[in-house]
Amino acid sequence: MYKKFLLAFLLITAGNVLQAQPFDAYQKKYYINAADTLPYRLLLPEGFDATKKYPLIIFLHGAGERGSDNNKQLTHGGNLFLKEANRKQHPAIIVFPQCSQSSYWSNVQIAGAGKDRHFDFQVGGSPTTPMRLVMELMKQLMDTYRIQKKQVYVMGLSMGGMGTFELVNRMPKTFAAAIPICGGANPSIAKNLRETKWWVFHGGKDDVVLPQYSEKMVAAMKANKVDVKFTLFPEANHNSWDATFAQPGLLEWLFSQKRRRCLGIF
Repeated sequence: MYKKFLLAFLLITAGNVLQAQPFDAYQKKYYINAADTLPYRLLLPEGFDATKKYPLIIFLHGAGERGSDNNKQLTHGGNLFLKEANRKQHPAIIVFPQCSQSSYWSNVQIAGAGKDRHFDFQVGGSPTTPMRLVMELMKQLMDTYRIQKKQVYVMGLSMGGMGTFELVNRMPKTFAAAIPICGGANPSIAKNLRETKWWVFHGGKDDVVLPQYSEKMVAAMKANKVDVKFTLFPEANHNSWDATFAQPGLLEWLFSQKRRRCLGIF
């Protein structure tokens, strides 16, 4: 009886260890500025060589992954960059910052719930503390690692999709490409997004962040001659990120985008 119990315990323990191992590849880091702290996870390329230059991807999570545990932000998207084929074909430095529970990546006022939820995206003004810290972290990363500045990218889902639009708006000379998933922004910022290539995703049945928020942004971007393509998953609700991560050629498209000019990150 004891042996059976011990065997079962060892199998469960081994299973938990194996389950935990993949995200262990992401180093736990913290960016600290005075009283403000930004937890983040850092994935370096396999066989990382400090003398080589690598692309940089910033991934902004959704509202459900906010906190300070420095772990939840990997829930959606963390596995994408751990796939063996992706790591071999697209060696890059991947960063998942974590937004504090009480804040938001972008300046937005939210009212109502469900299909009556309304997002009022503010234009201008100071960034939220988490957004400011992400911008500061990027500068630190540029100073710490040899980043290929022609290949700096940002992706984000839901709250992070909104943050993706805002981060590019605040750093318009930085990103070669951006992928916002089920997000949105104020269409008036479209004119500031011209120097970045865009692939926007949304679920056609999204009742958390209505697809109109992406649709209005894409229309404004096209009107302002922004290089943008839009994929709407007709049957997807708010979780359109799984379909996005499975989109054929997603990372091939992302890494093929390169800025013609390196103008710095601010």
